[in-house]
Amino acid sequence: MAYKFTDNYREKGARKRLTELLKKKGIEDEQVLKAINKVPRHYFFDETFWAQAYKDIAFPIGAGQTISQPYTVAYQTQLLHIKRGDKVLEIGTGSGYQTCILLELGAKVYTIERQQALYERTVQVLPYMGYKPEFFLGDGSKGIADHAPYDKIIVTAGAPTVPDLLLKQLAVGGIMVIPVGNEHEQKMVTVLKVAENDYERVMFDTFRFVPLVGDKAW
Repeated sequence: MAYKFTDNYREKGARKRLTELLKKKGIEDEQVLKAINKVPRHYFFDETFWAQAYKDIAFPIGAGQTISQPYTVAYQTQLLHIKRGDKVLEIGTGSGYQTCILLELGAKVYTIERQQALYERTVQVLPYMGYKPEFFLGDGSKGIADHAPYDKIIVTAGAPTVPDLLLKQLAVGGIMVIPVGNEHEQKMVTVLKVAENDYERVMFDTFRFVPLVGDKAW
């Protein structure tokens, strides 16, 4: 499939303004802000809706899913404390926007998506943009055990609890960031794996994500 994306001064200016807004809203990690400023978010939108791409809002992308609000993407990413070379498992590829932010930070990303239509689009669009994660189609609630352990795990859908299977795939010293709550709102939670069966959990702000779907989810 051929894509004809453009990224001119108008879009670049809009990204800069978005980055400045996120900084005002409390995002402090300069590397995360640089990544937001670099990834062309409008590439994930139908051209009809490009005017919405740099607003700090979530937006429908089909299959009952959304591209997350930029503030949410930046917030979750900041909590991960990504270091270059980190092996990261992303549960819920969705549009692929969060994936690109992680790759910009130098992570090695393994990303899994349950919805085939979304999966098929990201495996075409992201390489076109120059981003090459390891793509998987399947049940994200089970993780990707064959490539574990992971330094970081990010879950981009709301779950009622932290799935045990994902905790097992987290390396000792690793961090998981996951929204936990009911189907209407969740608290962002970080889980630090301090030993093989010892975890430290910290609860942060309230967000609203689409539900995590899978055998080990709701």
